[in-house]
Amino acid sequence: MGCSSKGCGTSIDGLSYLPENIREKVENHPCYSQEAHHFYARMHVAVAPACNIQCNYCNRKYDCANESRPGVVSELLTPEEAVKKVLAVAMEIPQMTVVGIAGPGDPLANPDRTFRTFELIKEKAPDIKLCLSTNGLRLTDFVDRIKDLGIDHVTITINAVTPETASKIYSWIFYNHKRYKGIEAARIILEKQYEGLQACVERGILVKVNTVFAPEINGEELEELSKKVRRMGAFLHNIMPYVEGEGTVYQKLGVRPPTPQELKEVQEKCEPHMSLMRHCRQCRADAVGLLGEDRGQEFTKDKIIHLQVNYSAEYRKSIHEEIEKERAKLKKARELMALPLEEEGKKVLVAVASKGNMLVNEHFGTAHEFLIYEVSSQGIKFIHHRKVTPYCHGSIACLEGGDILEDTISKLSDCEAIIAAKIGFEPRDLLEQKGIKCVEEFAYLPIPEALTKYYEKYVLEKVKTEG
Repeated sequence: MGCSSKGCGTSIDGLSYLPENIREKVENHPCYSQEAHHFYARMHVAVAPACNIQCNYCNRKYDCANESRPGVVSELLTPEEAVKKVLAVAMEIPQMTVVGIAGPGDPLANPDRTFRTFELIKEKAPDIKLCLSTNGLRLTDFVDRIKDLGIDHVTITINAVTPETASKIYSWIFYNHKRYKGIEAARIILEKQYEGLQACVERGILVKVNTVFAPEINGEELEELSKKVRRMGAFLHNIMPYVEGEGTVYQKLGVRPPTPQELKEVQEKCEPHMSLMRHCRQCRADAVGLLGEDRGQEFTKDKIIHLQVNYSAEYRKSIHEEIEKERAKLKKARELMALPLEEEGKKVLVAVASKGNMLVNEHFGTAHEFLIYEVSSQGIKFIHHRKVTPYCHGSIACLEGGDILEDTISKLSDCEAIIAAKIGFEPRDLLEQKGIKCVEEFAYLPIPEALTKYYEKYVLEKVKTEG
């Protein structure tokens, strides 16, 4: 058994169809490559406070540092503060390869702050990739400047194909010194988003399209949306579940987020038409670290203001070379495991607890998320991650985590097994009562190897026995 040719999120990043020169741009980009996100980190710098549209799912209130969703930050930075933070993070977390500006407003509604920040980073740390995430309303105004600055990666959030659906998503837009609402606003923003996508593609800028999925709002249009952005030249589509936010229009209207099963179903509809990003963590606009973790509180303004940072591109390069050696070893090991079978066989969903480096190295009780894989005789396919609240913070806290544990188990109820470095007696009993197998024997193995061994031992052998 090996990874499937397109779907495996652990050995093949789903981007094998891209030309070699483009693959080089994304191979160590944690947001664009499923494999790279296990090894490389990213950071967002919050220099763009203003926004020129109001999405009905968004509330950009500055919140507590423990809240994780797009558009929120703990503190704003000036461009000069931002670049100092970038240099400090780059030396403390040398596997950080990408700096993005994604808010908390829209970067292109704050062009002076955004481009000044990029200019400073490019001058002082030219080995770091630059990214920009925008609603697209003003993308055509700045696409040449984006190209000139060497920003190779742009993400556009596009949520609809038709103005009728878009009018349910945007309360208003502010464009050419005028505020628009309703269907007129919807028509303008869709037109500008698709024009911006085309302009980026024409200039050789890689475009990922983000879409916020609210089943009762835009669920019927996402398949057509995937087809359209692929036709226009986007190379990756990220369908993100709508996250209910306090005080948003959608919260007041009672619009519900999708279930994990609904997200999986819509991804399966869209995947035949477009390569999908499945490992998105819907990061804060000031996130720092590997996807799935946030070390932003280690680099707040009061902590970096007095730092003397000696940036060394050579040191960072040496760290990246070591990472690539590890990736090469894992790739070789996976190739040796590849034993394709003729029949597809039984498909099962398996949840894996991991802290990174593509290893089974996290305990069940301390996991903040589980990686969900579909495993069959045809290969291993990454489906998505599911966030949970760690129920265990030590022996005493574990005893108080009953409700949290029940919530975690409910989120994993469609999985056949959980593979973790350790699973305590209490959750093990409850999980196995629900028919979910608990597997510790593959702790600290690479995830593909652990999944392969699990499938061979517990699925194929069972099929043979029952047959």
